[in-house]
Amino acid sequence: MKAMILAAGEGTRLRPLTTVCPKALMPVVNRPVIDRVIQFLKSHGAREIIVNAHHHYQKIIDHLKGGSRFDVKVEVRVEKEILGTGGGIKNTRDFWDKDPFVVINGDILTDIDLSKVYESHLKRNSLVTMVLHDFPVYNTVKVDSEMNIVSIGPGIYVNGALAFTGIHVMNPEVLNFIPETGTYNIIECYRRLIDLRRPVRGYVVEGHRWIDIGTIPDYVRSNFSLLPPERIAIGHECHIDPAATLNEWAVIGGKGSIERAAVVQRSVLWNEVTVREGVRVIDSVVTSGVVVKEDLIGSVATR
Repeated sequence: MKAMILAAGEGTRLRPLTTVCPKALMPVVNRPVIDRVIQFLKSHGAREIIVNAHHHYQKIIDHLKGGSRFDVKVEVRVEKEILGTGGGIKNTRDFWDKDPFVVINGDILTDIDLSKVYESHLKRNSLVTMVLHDFPVYNTVKVDSEMNIVSIGPGIYVNGALAFTGIHVMNPEVLNFIPETGTYNIIECYRRLIDLRRPVRGYVVEGHRWIDIGTIPDYVRSNFSLLPPERIAIGHECHIDPAATLNEWAVIGGKGSIERAAVVQRSVLWNEVTVREGVRVIDSVVTSGVVVKEDLIGSVATR
């Protein structure tokens, strides 16, 4: 199975975090988001993955190194100008073969059974399978009794609808319905296919984990959600002074230093962060290399 990770967005809602790091490389419990997405795809049989990139694209290329660290082939397709979800997929048309492929947003973390989704797509002879769930704030996709998608709303809540998880399986034939050039949203393609009465279907999942890292509060929640039972995650080669306090929950990145009487509470610290003696970091995110010299409450600190 081949797959694509959509990672070209600028992450505007995550600024200022994404001014220093692409969303795909932002650490969640000390592991980059894209590493987690690749491992998810690999666990369900993906052996060749393509990633589109634009914002801080060289950092993504340097990090992935062709996929060697994951034991899968990973190619990065750079977009000099953002092409949108549909345009980005079209731009990878030479990567695919005759088999259906998976596309996943690069900013979601989930444990959905992708293998069952793929099997259902093949069994039902669908052109597109959109993975759906009940998530009221995003419920805009309506299906009939046979899981045929009949409409995809404009982004506002629709009574009786379901939400798109950002995971879809499509046949290569779909590429023929995407314009050759320019920015294009894949949802517009799906609406066109629905109008043409082509088999665009939904696959509904329940009882799963699904985390969308779209905003800074979402990002903080994603770290909390994936913490170990002790609610503390400490990276490699850290120095935590015995008189420092890690309160309620905390993520401390590699080579971090939490000095005497410092307090880290409900916060995420990236790599090589130093919290000076007696300083409090509460409900905050601190990016790599920052030295926190004054109390940081409910804020973001970047270099």
